[in-house]
Amino acid sequence: MTLAEIESRITGAVDAIADSVAVVESVRAGRPRARSLFATPAQASAVVIDPSGLLVTNQHVVEGATRLEVRLADGREMPGEVVGGDEVTDVALVSVDASGLPAARTGDSESLRVGQVVLAIGNALGLPGAPTVSMGVVSALGRPLPGSDFIFEGLIQTDAAINPGNSGGPLVDLSGAVVGINAAMVPFAQGVGFAIPIHAVGRIVGELREHGRVVRPWIGVTVAELRPDLARRLGLEPRSGLLVADVVARSPAHRAGLKTGDVLTRVGPFAVRSVRDLLESLSRFPVGSDVELAFRRRGNPLAASVPLQENPAAVAAGA
Repeated sequence: MTLAEIESRITGAVDAIADSVAVVESVRAGRPRARSLFATPAQASAVVIDPSGLLVTNQHVVEGATRLEVRLADGREMPGEVVGGDEVTDVALVSVDASGLPAARTGDSESLRVGQVVLAIGNALGLPGAPTVSMGVVSALGRPLPGSDFIFEGLIQTDAAINPGNSGGPLVDLSGAVVGINAAMVPFAQGVGFAIPIHAVGRIVGELREHGRVVRPWIGVTVAELRPDLARRLGLEPRSGLLVADVVARSPAHRAGLKTGDVLTRVGPFAVRSVRDLLESLSRFPVGSDVELAFRRRGNPLAASVPLQENPAAVAAGA
């Protein structure tokens, strides 16, 4: 492939997505030295996913905002309204009063390969002239990233430059299809950024459209992965399941008879060897359904049917 052909593919991908990328300005209340409130604006990015006026961005972009202003690719500016957001995945859904918008085409993040070329599109640094483009490769898949009190799981790691202002914008392949939503840069690292896979975003958006929040199945266990050092101490095979470290009283798992020290091996038909496996397998079942858990106790295989419920803490928080 010639350099001109490579350039043509890159510019073609940008052309395919550019009209679907928007700028989001979130205004938050703050306190200067004097004690009066003042408005602090911050600019980020979003991508149109539905012609009826729905856009996806990051939860951290809209969280705490007193006002949202959305600037579409055609130059129109209008207020945005938060439909719902999910702190665990950092995905938020925003609506604007517009129709016939050019929705982005979604790609297949499940088929991404390490080394694949990707483009990060957005509003880098909040300067005029958006959308901005940076190019890199998928440098890793399924990456965890620590948050303030939890871990973002299953992220796409890329060396495409993701700067402040890129948050909420699309990560696209060379056809211009969205494979992820840009989420974070790591200030202490060089050339490392993260994006949320679009297949995960799609599930979250469906929940936000229906409920305004994400309804997650919960069984009430705390688990630890059987990494080699822990497995050796317990006399177990590494990655043979998840060690149940705690069972919440009166939770579904407690009522089904699970105990601390059990090794959870399967949720329904899905093997679980990592926390991500457990979360993803539970997400395949609706709240209110019964799922069979397979586990071992002192080496003996056991099974129990567990009714899935929503986490009481999430219900109490209304999120």
